[in-house]
Formats: sequence, C-alpha cells, structure tokens
Amino acid sequence: MRSILIIQPNSTQSMTDALKPLVDSLQFKDTTHAYFTAPSGPKSINNEDDAAESVHHCLPALSTLLPQHDGFLVACYSPHPLVPRLKSHPAITSSRGGGKPITGIFEASVTYSLQIIHPHESFGIVSTGKVWEDILSDAVVDFLGTGSEASKRFAGVETTGLNATDLHDAPADEVRRRMKDAVKRLLRKGGIGAVCLGCAGMAGMGEMVREACVEELGSEAGERVRIVDGVVAGVAWLEGAVRAGF
Repeated sequence: MRSILIIQPNSTQSMTDALKPLVDSLQFKDTTHAYFTAPSGPKSINNEDDAAESVHHCLPALSTLLPQHDGFLVACYSPHPLVPRLKSHPAITSSRGGGKPITGIFEASVTYSLQIIHPHESFGIVSTGKVWEDILSDAVVDFLGTGSEASKRFAGVETTGLNATDLHDAPADEVRRRMKDAVKRLLRKGGIGAVCLGCAGMAGMGEMVREACVEELGSEAGERVRIVDGVVAGVAWLEGAVRAGF
C-alpha cells in the first residue's frame, strides 16, 4: 500500500491533529497517511527565521522515516527550506527512479490555482501575520520564475494579523472577523478566481472564506470563487505523483 507522510514542521501537535479530518475526507483508501510533528522548536512558524530553525528540529527525526514512505508533504505555508533539503536528502535521492515526490503546501496551492482559474482571472493568498505579505509575494515570484515581478495572474497577499496558533486559540468571532476582512480586501483587487488559504492552521476554514466571498461579491459571483486549501492540493498532487511513479 502507498504511504504519504504529512510533515507539520512546528511543534504544536493540535495543528497536526486538525489536518487529519481534512485528509481523511479525500478518501484515498488505497493510500495510508502518516503524520509527523516537530519534536521541538517553534510552536508557530511566524517568519523565515522560525522556518529555518524548524528544519534543525525536524531533520534528525525525519531521517529514519524517509525510507518508510512514498511521498512527503511539508505542511507549512511558506517557501519552507525543508522542501529542498528533503529533495536532496540521500534517503530520497538514492530511491528507485532518482527520488520520491515532495512538495510543500505553498507550492501545491500555487500550482493548483493556476490550473483552475480562467485566463482572465488571478489568484491571491490570505495568510496570518503581516510579515508574510512580502515573504509570500517574493516566494510566488521565485516559484513562477517571473523575474522581478509576479505574474499578472497573482493578485497578492492579504493578512489577518494573527499567527498560526491564534487561529485556534483566539476567540472564534475574532478569527472569523479577521479572516473575512482579509478575504474581502483581496477580492476588492478585482478579478479574483481563487483564494489560497495561506497557513496550515487555516485548514478547514473554507466555509468562512466562502461567506466573505458571498458577502463581498453577491451569491452568484461569490460561489464561483475557488477556495484552495494547500493541504488538500498537496495530498491530491502527491497521490497522483506516487501512483504515476514520478
């Protein structure tokens, strides 16, 4: 049976647990999904320094797990350095066919968005702290290889001002208000065909994003906006990649 390891690189177990119902809902019954939470390190990855630190806490424990699984998803919405580090890890590169498929939820959601939006539409990202506005905008440019400017199909990043753990620990009404406000700011840029949930902690929060789309655009237009969960996009891509032997 195929096996995909979902790597949650911060050390908050509850965030990993929140991913499981979402992955189970995909019903890939011929694939097992295992979960890894960083054994120590940042509780929430709130900037690039946290992401870099988390690699050092994850890699030693992951090294023994890599031979046991067929594909890997790094469940942090950032240009997380663990993705390229795993791709170059000897346990991966020495595998049959020259490697095993690895992606992050950022990369998976951007790729998926570009495939589902119409030619005249763009996609945008709703994330947590303001620091991610520049980080993720730059990451999209780098990922798309578009030089100094992002593709016209990328509308930018709007943020809630919350960090990843706040999404579950802060009062629910406050989280809902901030999420919806960020989505509406993004939609006001016009032509948005897809909204990416820019944090693993936002997994399962598509309903409140949909509410914001309908409130801002009206029922018909609001229902047409695609809501892209990077965890769903990543697991779905890995399922195909593992089956195809990529």
